[in-house]
Amino acid sequence: MKKLLYIISPFLIAILIFSIIILFVSRNKDRGALQVTSAPLSKVYLNGKLVGQTPLCKCDLNSMIEVGDYTLRIVSNEGNFDPFEQKITIFPKVLTVVDRTFASQALAEASIISLNPLADKNQSSISVISFPTDAQVFLDNALQGQTPLLINNITESDHELKLTREGYKEKTVRIKSALGYKLEAIIFLGIDPQIATTSANPVASASAVSSSPKVIILETPTGFLRVRKTSSVASAVVGEVKPGEIYDLIDEKSGWYEIKLNDKVNGWVSSQYAQKQG
Repeated sequence: MKKLLYIISPFLIAILIFSIIILFVSRNKDRGALQVTSAPLSKVYLNGKLVGQTPLCKCDLNSMIEVGDYTLRIVSNEGNFDPFEQKITIFPKVLTVVDRTFASQALAEASIISLNPLADKNQSSISVISFPTDAQVFLDNALQGQTPLLINNITESDHELKLTREGYKEKTVRIKSALGYKLEAIIFLGIDPQIATTSANPVASASAVSSSPKVIILETPTGFLRVRKTSSVASAVVGEVKPGEIYDLIDEKSGWYEIKLNDKVNGWVSSQYAQKQG
């Protein structure tokens, strides 16, 4: 690799610390980098193909990944944990960082951090989506709002991003914003272990209810996502959903999720703009 504008920090121990790098490389302009860490160590698959084990960094010129959308699957080498599977996008000359801490379903944590190029090269922003939603977002210890959240006009610098929600473990990541990019952070919060062991606690009871598979709607170019009657772009539209909204997962097919839109209507959304949880 010829040159790095930003350097990623080492593997986390207690608090996850991320830095995002932009890869200024004259060659392989249609490739990006991917780093995956996990606890415990795990196998990493892209579109069903084994690409290595954690800690994994496809970061040099010979190993960088072609730009595009991928299904990332992380399978723990230890314990009887469900695999972690998410859609990710590899952008040109950008490092996407994924971390997974395996535990029982309610206690597990994960983070996906990436940079999405903006049309305005003089702007910088941060998009934060969390599982569950309505987590408080602090940027450099200043409260910004609740997830899902878009923070505009961010200075090009190192920042600390912290998410808190009652009943869940606090999550802190260190990030580095860059002009011309929107930093996208998808954070999966783990239940506070003390609350999880108290069955009488209403938060613990709620976590048990929410353990069924969910689908969260991601950002789209239009600001909304059409819900169709069947899993086809030619199918009739039965509704619209917005980024950050979460729905029960009913079924899934290649490239599509069926969601419970309301008490009377189910519909299908493109998995390109949605992610499955649970």
